[in-house]
Amino acid sequence: MNSHSVRNRRYLPSSPFKPPPEDPPVEQYEVGDLVTHDKWGLGRVTVVERDASIVVDFSPRKVRIASPFARMTKL
Repeated sequence: MNSHSVRNRRYLPSSPFKPPPEDPPVEQYEVGDLVTHDKWGLGRVTVVERDASIVVDFSPRKVRIASPFARMTKL
């Protein structure tokens, strides 16, 4: 069974099964935010792009990271 059909199922209040958990909202970043990344460490957001990706300066390297930013946390 593919995941598309599972998401469209209707759940009844009397059902003993719980509906699947909602996806957490995507973290929003702004230029100047301090972040920490599991691989690159501490950095500062320098560019926020419309296509849900950001550029972070992890001195001496700048890295473009695409959404959903799984391994990164805003400080």
